[in-house]
Amino acid sequence: MEKTNKLSTFINGIVKENPLIVLSIGLCSSLAVTTNVFNGIGMGLAMTFVLIMSELIISLFRKQIPEDIRLPIFIIIIAAFTTIVQLLLNAYLPALSDALGVFLPLIVVNCIIMGRVESYASKNTPVDSILDAIGMGLGYTWVLFIISLVRELLGSGTFFGLRVIPEAYTIGFFSRAPGGFFVFGILTAATAAVSKKVTAKKGDAK
Repeated sequence: MEKTNKLSTFINGIVKENPLIVLSIGLCSSLAVTTNVFNGIGMGLAMTFVLIMSELIISLFRKQIPEDIRLPIFIIIIAAFTTIVQLLLNAYLPALSDALGVFLPLIVVNCIIMGRVESYASKNTPVDSILDAIGMGLGYTWVLFIISLVRELLGSGTFFGLRVIPEAYTIGFFSRAPGGFFVFGILTAATAAVSKKVTAKKGDAK
């Protein structure tokens, strides 16, 4: 039973409670950075790192954190790990750091991280919190990857910067903000349709 609960905690963030296509939080920065696959994956991994470390630390010290000042403490912890990510990207991947721009430091106030540390990490064990963070991080990252893949291929005709579709056949709409919302909407609708069918099959099986 315990193994089942932990597996469920991990899987929830990937599909069932996916922060983007199900909960629809943190959309602003997500859609802004998905113009190419490199940026999308970079943002996803940065968020995942901050989420894992923040949930772990907050879960470890959840009983020592005073209730009335918990939110400022949460923000300080998240800000510390966000700063670490910024410094690492500035040192080793400056191009990615420049591409993510202002959305990188805004990880501090991202609704996904604030929501998980408040609703989950502050109430659960470190192991469960890490599983929750990894699931949420993977769920966030795969959605960014799909959106950025479609937008880069159709909007720029490239994949990781390499030309795969002649420029004459690209559709500029996908490189702009409306294209991001369009791809996100299609992905959300497709996910909801698949989820509905799976639920219906489970119901018929019973």
